[in-house]
Amino acid sequence: MMQEEIFPWNTNFEIGIAMIDEQHQKLVHLVNKVANHFILFSEPNMIHDVLNELSDYTIYHFQSEEKIWDEFLPEESETIQHQHAHQNFIDRIMNFREKDLLSNEKISHELLTFLTHWLSFHILDEDRYMGNIVLAIQDGNNLEKAKAIAQHKANHSTQLLLSTVLTMYDSLSSKTLKLMREISKRKQAEERSRVLQSAIDASLEGMFITDNHGMLIDANPAFCKHIHRTWNQLSACNIRQLSPPIFEQKSIEKAWQYTDKYGHWAGEIRATNSLGIQESFWLSLSSLMNKYGMITHYSGVLSSATALIKQKDMLEVEVNYDALTRLPNRRLFHERLKQAISRGERNSTPFAVCFLDLDGFKDVNDSYGHDVGDILLCTVSRQIEQAIRKTDSVARIGGDEFAILLESLNDKSDVTSILQKVLQSIQEPIFIASHRVNISASMGIAMYPDDSSIPKCLLKKADQAMYMGKHAGKSRIIYYHQEDIICEK
Repeated sequence: MMQEEIFPWNTNFEIGIAMIDEQHQKLVHLVNKVANHFILFSEPNMIHDVLNELSDYTIYHFQSEEKIWDEFLPEESETIQHQHAHQNFIDRIMNFREKDLLSNEKISHELLTFLTHWLSFHILDEDRYMGNIVLAIQDGNNLEKAKAIAQHKANHSTQLLLSTVLTMYDSLSSKTLKLMREISKRKQAEERSRVLQSAIDASLEGMFITDNHGMLIDANPAFCKHIHRTWNQLSACNIRQLSPPIFEQKSIEKAWQYTDKYGHWAGEIRATNSLGIQESFWLSLSSLMNKYGMITHYSGVLSSATALIKQKDMLEVEVNYDALTRLPNRRLFHERLKQAISRGERNSTPFAVCFLDLDGFKDVNDSYGHDVGDILLCTVSRQIEQAIRKTDSVARIGGDEFAILLESLNDKSDVTSILQKVLQSIQEPIFIASHRVNISASMGIAMYPDDSSIPKCLLKKADQAMYMGKHAGKSRIIYYHQEDIICEK
C-alpha cells in the first residue's frame, strides 16, 4: 500500500549540508511510516518494528551529525546542548516503545505530535543554526563571526518556521486523519467479515444455524464432522427430525423450550452420530429475534469434550509462546521473572536479566527477504538456547529482541561468561539457502537486587543498557548502573 505523506518533506527543512539533509529526509520518511501504521491499525509487532527502525536510524544519524559539529565546533556549548537534545529524543522514544500505542489513541497522538514537533523545531531551529555556523566557517569566517552570521539568519527565520509548521499541520488535520481512518475501517470490516467466516469454518466447535422451524440453513465443517454427516446429507433437513436423531429426544426438547422462553440454553447432552456411537457434548443454543420480538432463527454451538481439552492446550501455547521461534513470549518471561524474584527474596540470591537485540537484522531482511529473516530468528533462538544453561530462560520479546534470565549465579563473572558464549555463538556465520549471513548482538544487563526488584524495571533497565551499547558501537555486553556504564567486549 502506498504510504501517505502525513508529514510532508519541505525544502525549508534543508540546512545546506547535503549529508545531513539526506538523513533528515530519511527520518521524515520513517515518521510517515509510524503515522501510516496508526491510521491503518497495524499489528502491535509492526508498530514495534517501525519504532525500532526509527530508533536505530536516529542513533546512526545523531552519530553522523555530531561528527560534523565536533569537527567545526569542538567543545562549544552549542555542540554539548545538541548532544543533550539527541539523548533526550532517544529517551522519549524508549518510553514510547514500552506503551500500548494501538489501544490508546491519546498516546499514539502524543507520539505523532512529539515526533512532528521535534523534527520541525529541531531541524528548523537547532540544526539550521548549527549548519549556518558550519557553512560560515567554510566560507572563511572565524568562529565568532560565523556565530554572528548564524544568529542574524536565525532572527529572520520565525516566519519560515511558522509557515512550514502550519503547512505540516494542514496535512495532519483531524479531518484528514478521520477520513483516512474511515477508509481503513471500511476495508478492515470487509476483511474482518472474510476472516470471521474462515474462523468459523476452521473452528473445532460445531456451529449450525436453523430457521424458526428448525430447518438447517448452514453448518460449519466441525459440526458435520462431530455427527459424521456431510452437508449434502444435512442441507434442507430439520435438525429436530433427522433420522437417526442426533440428540436424545427428551433432553433436546427441554433445551428448545427453554431457548424459546429465555433466549439461551447451555448444557451437557448425549449425541449419537451416524455410526450409532454416543458421545458427550456441550451444546449452547440461542434464539435470534427480529425487531418485533419474533424468533426468526436458532444458532447452536456443539463442543466435544475431547476437542475442548485439545483446544485448551493449544490456547495455552499460543498465549505463552512465540508463534515463529516457539520460545516463551514476553508474557511468560514476565511470569518467570516474578517467580525468580520470589525465589531471590526467599533465598537472598542474585540473578541477571539480559535484553538482547540483533545488530544488522534489518539489513538481512532488506537484502534477502523476510523468509530468510524468519529462518535467521529461529536459528538464533536455537543458538541462544544451546549457549545458556538448562537453569536459564530465554524469550522472544518482539521483532529481533530477546530476553534472557540467568539464575544460580556465584558472581557477576558467571553472567559475563555465559553471555560471551551467547555472543560468540550468534557471531558465527549462518548459512541459509545460498546465503552466508553474518550478524552480531548488543546486550544490556540488569542485576537483581542491585538495580531493581520490580520485573518491569529490571527489563527496562536492561533495555536501556542495551541501547547504550548500540550507541557505543554495537556488539557489546553492557551492565546497567545509575552512575556509569561498563562496556565489555
